Amino acid sequence: MKVMLVKDVYKLGRAGEIKKVADGYGRNFLLPQGLAVLATAGALKQIERIKSQAEIRRSSQNEELKGTSDQINGVVLTFAAKAGETGKLYGSITTQDIATALTEKVRFEVKRQQVDTQPIRTLGEFTAHVRLTMDLVPEIKVIVYREGETPESITEPAEAEKVEEPAAEVPAEAAETAE
Repeated sequence: MKVMLVKDVYKLGRAGEIKKVADGYGRNFLLPQGLAVLATAGALKQIERIKSQAEIRRSSQNEELKGTSDQINGVVLTFAAKAGETGKLYGSITTQDIATALTEKVRFEVKRQQVDTQPIRTLGEFTAHVRLTMDLVPEIKVIVYREGETPESITEPAEAEKVEEPAAEVPAEAAETAE
């Protein structure tokens, strides 16, 4: 099915573009939501008008959200979670958790659909993207640490383990050569 996009659609295209999509996607999602119309001869005549309106709408949205994007960019969110000895969480940090914490921190409502990351299931430091518009995608840092520890202690044990392992192997090798 060929459709002409009326609005910007994430991971599909910008308004005014003609795309070939699956019949079910077009019939069940794009057309009822008002995101696209069938690419008929009459619709193709309106393509320039739709593109110009979309450009005006896109630029006004970008201007409105530019300050919010600057606030969100570089934000560090920390989560305390229960984890096993291997660093695997007993649960996960979801996009909803990230969106809620980000909303509290910057005082701008962020929906879970705007947070672009997979659920976090291990301890460590991760990056996530927040899609405000197609052009404004600030990056945030998410730190997950074990309950009862401080967030800074995440990197220290990993470095300490790397240093200790070769030190433990050297005496074992020296003991083998001595025998």
